[in-house]
Amino acid sequence: MELFSYMENYDYEQVVVCQDKLSGLKAIIAIHDTTLGPALGGTRMWMYDTEEDAFEDALRLAKGMTYKNAAAGLNLGGGKTVIIGDPRKDKNEEMFRAFGRYIQGLNGRYITAEDVGTTVQDMDTIYEETDYVTGISPAFGSSGNPSPITAYGVYVGMKAAAKEAFGTDDLAGKTIAVQGVGNVAYNLCKHLHQEGASLIVTDINKESVQRAVADFNAKAVDVNDIYGVECDIFAPCALGAIINDKTIPQFKAKVIAGAANNQLKEERHGSLIHEIGIVYAPDYVINAGGVINVADELNGYNSERALKKVEGIYQNIEKVIDISKRDQIPTFKAADRMAEERIERMRRSRRQFLQNGQHILSRRR
Repeated sequence: MELFSYMENYDYEQVVVCQDKLSGLKAIIAIHDTTLGPALGGTRMWMYDTEEDAFEDALRLAKGMTYKNAAAGLNLGGGKTVIIGDPRKDKNEEMFRAFGRYIQGLNGRYITAEDVGTTVQDMDTIYEETDYVTGISPAFGSSGNPSPITAYGVYVGMKAAAKEAFGTDDLAGKTIAVQGVGNVAYNLCKHLHQEGASLIVTDINKESVQRAVADFNAKAVDVNDIYGVECDIFAPCALGAIINDKTIPQFKAKVIAGAANNQLKEERHGSLIHEIGIVYAPDYVINAGGVINVADELNGYNSERALKKVEGIYQNIEKVIDISKRDQIPTFKAADRMAEERIERMRRSRRQFLQNGQHILSRRR
């Protein structure tokens, strides 16, 4: 991998490689863009096959956070960390303390949070060394479990997509197929059930399915059958890459809106569902409730304020749909365009500010 060429092609700002021999820390902090503010993105711990794979994952995820934060309306840029190691056996206090010191050394350019392979307890350990961490324990003034508020964001975003497809955002009487019934999806089902929607659910975890059936009178189907069920809305809340050549011909839903990341297997699949008239709520826009919530911690967490910001996901989905119509492009491309336009507006504003400042200085001379 030619690192500088990759960074130049995709306009990355900084990559920091961290190691601590005593604790076994091997970490890569990727900062993609700080035009809107300091880079916010979680720390992932994973057993990568090669160091190159780890670099590529950090860079890819950091860019994704730039778009997610920008589309969410946050004054934050995008970054991400990967720690190379097995999260089940390689963790120790010294590792995360050392990592915290590296974050502190960036002096606020990067703020971390929990991600795959890391926990609230890991964030608490990092907090021992730096203030530039979110998602810590509520005892330290944090927001706690992000699942309920992430689910609420998906719920309001789904209503916005439904309004485009059905002419109303009322979900009462709608049939919604939910793929995966983990923590986020369970809370989503709760909102949908309370509004009067009928639920069809599936999950590889049979206990999760039984819980949804008991609590929400949901209908259970096999994991392979969920794509083709008769429904109004399909909500992918588990696996990525589930919108693909095999599943698209099966879809009967008018709307796809769910919490899962990276739902499109390839970009062309986003174009395909657009062509057949499915309203797609881009994943990183609709599932941004978690990052909106932890970002509120940077101002001293206030749950009512955070919830109000998450409600803005409804308007964000509306904006994506408007751009899709305006530019005659699929919604997944419209989401990128919305994020890019916001970043570019800030770049122009800053350039103008600097030019005005230089003009004033030249006049004084």
